Amino acid sequence: MYEMNLPEHWDVLSFMECLKKVKSKKKPSIPKTDYQESGKFPVIDQGASFIAGWTDSVESVISDNLPVVIFGDHTRIFKYVDFPFVLGADGTQLFYPNDEVLDAHFFYYALSNLNVPNKGYNRHYRYLREFSVVCPPLSEQRAIANILQKIQEAKFTRQREIALEREHKAALMDYLFSHGTKDEPRKQTEVGEIPESWDVVRLEETATFTKKPRDLRYSEYNEIPFVSMELMPIAKLSSEEFLLKTNNELKSGTYFEPGDILLPKITPSFENGKQCIIQELPTPFGIATTEVIPIREVASISDKFFLFYYLLLPNVRISLAGKMQGTTGRQRLNKDSLVNLEIPLPSLSEQRAIANIFRSIDEKTAALEREVELIDELFHAMLEKLMTGKRSAMKHV
Repeated sequence: MYEMNLPEHWDVLSFMECLKKVKSKKKPSIPKTDYQESGKFPVIDQGASFIAGWTDSVESVISDNLPVVIFGDHTRIFKYVDFPFVLGADGTQLFYPNDEVLDAHFFYYALSNLNVPNKGYNRHYRYLREFSVVCPPLSEQRAIANILQKIQEAKFTRQREIALEREHKAALMDYLFSHGTKDEPRKQTEVGEIPESWDVVRLEETATFTKKPRDLRYSEYNEIPFVSMELMPIAKLSSEEFLLKTNNELKSGTYFEPGDILLPKITPSFENGKQCIIQELPTPFGIATTEVIPIREVASISDKFFLFYYLLLPNVRISLAGKMQGTTGRQRLNKDSLVNLEIPLPSLSEQRAIANIFRSIDEKTAALEREVELIDELFHAMLEKLMTGKRSAMKHV
């Protein structure tokens, strides 16, 4: 398998030579329907999340012969586990590394570097068995694993920061939309308690629903920006993603202008929190899927960013979802329900102050997400170089 020039002191082992046989009583796995939100033991399965759930099932705990590498037979995902755990639903393989020749953490990273072919939701273990694994001396394996682990820890630190920012934002949204920024007395209204100086109005009093001008001709433009539901992000303030389509390709769609809030009107996109504002376009307008409603603020009395964040509040989404019509799983938001949505309305300056708080959190979160992407790129670049001997880990020891 390895046709590149490896260092002379490195060996190459077949996949089966990398494993040691472990004699232990097979423990019952936990069906996905029995996963708990909390419990004594973590449940690890083949899914993308490292810990899929929790359980209190003592008889299912795997605690011997650790660490172990878990392979998702359907998902091709590897996980390194060095603590007692319970195995989740079907579709996992347990790999115990041959500790006479392999460091367990190195073995995990070596497997992560294998290009296991994607055969859909079929089992992939048989393809994995055809691979070979590089085997430097143990001291070098540990040095390689240490470098890669440090990079991953930096990524996990950023991911924890992102989670904290999102929690902070959620708490602030709940507070600021009911208390405001001026610490003033509150009053009870149709939308709950709000500051005394705020009003309650219907959405149609603060926003318009963008419509295509009668005299507009798509034929005047060679290409027109198009936003599909797939390109629409979840709960993101802005998006630069769109397709350029010729006017002949646009058989149907929803007209919108830069700065409009694009709100999905169909499940599950509405329930998933999809929503965005596209600030800049190469043309004076764009076309979105017919399954969105474009909303534009009445600039003299409302701020579009304030409206954007208010429409993301869980209780607002739940209220609107309850007014949807259609069959289960494919319900649509009636425009009249949106028009009549009651919203709290502070002064324009306070609207902007509140929106700016959320925007600063979003900007920080976006910067952290970009850092995660860069760290990921560094990890994969280092993984490939270290696992092929193009870069020596011993220089860093």
